[in-house]
Amino acid sequence: MSINLADDFNTLCKNLRIKTDDIDNIRNRYHQITRRINLDFWDTFSDTSHSLYVGSYGRDTEIWTSDIDIIVELPSSMYYTYNNYSYNGQSALLQKVKNCLQNTYSTSDISGDGQVIVINFSDGITFEIVPAFLRDDNSYIYADTNNGGSWKITNPKAEIRAIKEMNENTNGNLKNLCRMIRAWKEKCSVNMPGILIDTLAYNFISAWKYSDKSFFYYDYMSRDFFEFLKNLNTEQNYWFAPGSNKFVYKESNFQYKAKIAYQNALDAIESANNDYEWSYKSYWRNIYGTRFE
Repeated sequence: MSINLADDFNTLCKNLRIKTDDIDNIRNRYHQITRRINLDFWDTFSDTSHSLYVGSYGRDTEIWTSDIDIIVELPSSMYYTYNNYSYNGQSALLQKVKNCLQNTYSTSDISGDGQVIVINFSDGITFEIVPAFLRDDNSYIYADTNNGGSWKITNPKAEIRAIKEMNENTNGNLKNLCRMIRAWKEKCSVNMPGILIDTLAYNFISAWKYSDKSFFYYDYMSRDFFEFLKNLNTEQNYWFAPGSNKFVYKESNFQYKAKIAYQNALDAIESANNDYEWSYKSYWRNIYGTRFE
């Protein structure tokens, strides 16, 4: 048989990883942002304290990324100051942090919107920065400027830890699956937020009987995950994120496109069994794009 399934999926997973140059740029900017926050609000020169990668990048499930989400922790005294504002102290807080960051990025496009400060860099990478206050249980309280202002709670550390632990228990297969499904999302224009992808992949793989197997099982993993997706109730609107148990809402139904992907996976497996290399790769590319070589 000329088809080497394990090598092909290994190559796909390597192709989905973020480029080293992009990782270096992201790291450098993360340190610069962190240092600015620490200088202005903590009176230190640290470029690592009081900040955390969150979102898909923080969970290490991102692919060719353009958006980086980070939390920057502020002193708790600032919470009491802005919470005592008569109207929308949350907006004033975001403006304060935005002005701080403009001291470092005076020529970059910086805006404050709802819950985040956005920095758009010229190379297409965007940082979305959430000012927040650390709580005793390691969750964060953060500002929402909408509708007159309010405070909300998020627990990204619990989500990061849950994904990491399940990934370790599944031989690295969870994070690979999350990245592969992002490739499907891009190739087939599937409207699924990253946290929903990670949540559903976590739910699936925690019960999948081959969860700790090698790349040789990735055709089955793809097939079975798309079967899992297509069979989800279209009336269900939310799930619970691993670790934090926060509500994760769908943006639209994805089951029909999952059904198409499931059929492509079945056809790819049948082509491989018959040693039809061209059609085998064609069916997988219908799902994952040209990064499946």
